[in-house]
Amino acid sequence: MTETSMKIKLPVACFLVQIILIILFGVLVEYDVNTDAKLWHAKVGNDSNYENEFYYRYPSFQDVHVMIFVGFGFLMTFLKRYGFSSVGFNFLVAALALQWATLMQGFFHGMHHGKIHINVESMINADFCTGSVLISFGAVLGKTSPVQLLVMAIIEVTLFAVNEFILLGPLGARDAGGSMTIHTFGAYFGLVVARVLYRPNLDKSKHKNGSVYHSDIFAMIGTIYLWMFWPSFNSAITAHGDDQHRTVMNTYYSLAACTLATYGMSAMVCHEGKLDMVHIQNAALAGGVAVGTAGEMMLTPFGSMIVGFLAGIISVLGYRFLTPVLESKLKVQDTCGVHNLHGMPGVLGAIVGAITASTATRDIYGDGLADVFPAVADGTYDASTQGVRQAISLAVTLGIALLGGLITGFILKLPIYGAPPDTACYEDALYWEVPGEEESNGELATVKTEEAEKLNG
Repeated sequence: MTETSMKIKLPVACFLVQIILIILFGVLVEYDVNTDAKLWHAKVGNDSNYENEFYYRYPSFQDVHVMIFVGFGFLMTFLKRYGFSSVGFNFLVAALALQWATLMQGFFHGMHHGKIHINVESMINADFCTGSVLISFGAVLGKTSPVQLLVMAIIEVTLFAVNEFILLGPLGARDAGGSMTIHTFGAYFGLVVARVLYRPNLDKSKHKNGSVYHSDIFAMIGTIYLWMFWPSFNSAITAHGDDQHRTVMNTYYSLAACTLATYGMSAMVCHEGKLDMVHIQNAALAGGVAVGTAGEMMLTPFGSMIVGFLAGIISVLGYRFLTPVLESKLKVQDTCGVHNLHGMPGVLGAIVGAITASTATRDIYGDGLADVFPAVADGTYDASTQGVRQAISLAVTLGIALLGGLITGFILKLPIYGAPPDTACYEDALYWEVPGEEESNGELATVKTEEAEKLNG
């Protein structure tokens, strides 16, 4: 049995983790008032059942869920021989992460008499945490085994919950769309893991680290899904009413402006003014990332479009010029370019959020100030202090992500997880039964026609 065989490793990991999760859910998790039959009917009385939180939040949850499982999954199918793994491992990791996130976020965001209460909003928050893990997955795509990814997910979800608690609790930061908590954290965590797992001989698989015509079309499916549903992602847990409405609108215009900037910059920096599909697939989404923190604020449509426009430019320039430098100088092999889509736009979003928060006044927000900045509204501190707290939150996020990624990287480097050899990265056949192909030497698959040619020869 080869070192990369999952015959024992993956079943042990999946079954053991799932059994532990079932036990923990049995001991710690219970329905909240919106989902418990007895509590809800005692509360609702003669009122309408349509007042249940489900009817306000479930449409947003559906959109976020599609982004996690379809959007992220298909966005990573650009690798010509790694489509099964891109979608399949995305599916596996997300299924684990959302369960563990429910527990971790429950621990940190308030136990109720020793129990974690769950509802549709906790499902959304768990998906947000999962999104951060999948961003990190993009940085190590093609170079890790499914067991490594499960271990990474468990550690990252835990650290994500800690970071989120610090930012939203003691620091009092606002980050509705997760520019800091989701995108910046996930990107830099994943980049440091990729750095620790650096493969000096990865060029042996270089010929597979690329796309073909149909794989890029599949990846564009992920892009379009993400682009369409990003307004729901940023607004899913904001306050009902004007806050949610405003967040959707700000994201909508930021994405539109970002897309035009992406096309323009791609043609500008590419040979003969042609468009690069990598830019379109990724940089066109950067506007959604960059408007995440300030989305619920009074950023204005005009401001949102500026943010999206800048995000598109920064992201394309990152793909064109910065990614090669990161690999050659810093030895960061970032498969999906998460630094360009999530890292830099996430930092931009955090900065925009800090600036926008520092200008918040009751003249601008009226009574709505209490929804967006409750501590400013009740006089606990002023707007400039809120802005400083937002900036500190970015620094804390980067610190936890970088340190956490470093530790996780060394844990994943242990030779027990069945990681692919340098010669077999970006290769589905190492871990999947691939139609039309059969295994050779227990590691790589050989096309049947090639086998026939050998026999004929």
